[in-house]
Amino acid sequence: MRRLVVLRHAKSAWPEGVPDYRRPLADRGRRDAVAVGRWLAARIDDIDIALVSPATRTRQTWDLVAAELKTTPTVVHDEQLYGEGPDSVLGVLGTLPETAETVLLIGHNPDLEDLVETLTGTRPELKTSTLSVLLCASLTPGGATLESTEKLRG
Repeated sequence: MRRLVVLRHAKSAWPEGVPDYRRPLADRGRRDAVAVGRWLAARIDDIDIALVSPATRTRQTWDLVAAELKTTPTVVHDEQLYGEGPDSVLGVLGTLPETAETVLLIGHNPDLEDLVETLTGTRPELKTSTLSVLLCASLTPGGATLESTEKLRG
């Protein structure tokens, strides 16, 4: 059984003239991402792989989260995690080696809420810096159990 930690990126800024893909984190987002990293370090044993959308705000979220972890997992940035839909996210998850027991996925809504709903039958509200922990028997509809959902603030 694999543990999947689904994290929506931290709060982003909306600078004028900056395309969505390039939006950076807001100050609050930076604080919240650190809080996420501390929560993970205290509650989740070693993360084997971090799947991170290549958008600026998700990369920045990851950098701040990773700085708080006890060990640094393998990191994979994949374009399929940026607004391509939950089926694309499932496709990326399906390529992971079976040895990856704990996976952190940092991405965007609505894809993440759709993914959790598909896997668990429950649709949590994933605001920025909110994570859901799933125990996955399989990556099929209903193949996972929602262990918890946490909104973290720094």
